[in-house]
Amino acid sequence: MAHHAAVIRNAILHIMNEQPMLADLFDEPLAVDVGLRCTNLRTMNGKRPIFVESSASVFFFPYLHVRFVELPPASLAGTGLELDQPVGVGVGAGAPETAEPIPDEPDLEIDEDFLRRIREV
Repeated sequence: MAHHAAVIRNAILHIMNEQPMLADLFDEPLAVDVGLRCTNLRTMNGKRPIFVESSASVFFFPYLHVRFVELPPASLAGTGLELDQPVGVGVGAGAPETAEPIPDEPDLEIDEDFLRRIREV
């Protein structure tokens, strides 16, 4: 088992049929894992989710229920997993090295009616 220097703080978990949540990860997610182990689970505004007894508990989400995990650059600070350079559109396996970084987008207002219709599908 790999040992990491620090917990990955403020990772954004995108769980099936749920709003995104913030969590602190014990380890970097790996392709060989069957699930994601985390703690300090909270909503994006920092509150305890209604289905959680204590945010300080340890949580295990099977990857079957995880759409994706978002690791903002600030989450990786001090972990030894920092990116050497900013990542932009198309940067990754086989992508051109001249890709321009994505500009920060303003926060958009969530259309609750639209989200309800998507969940009903």
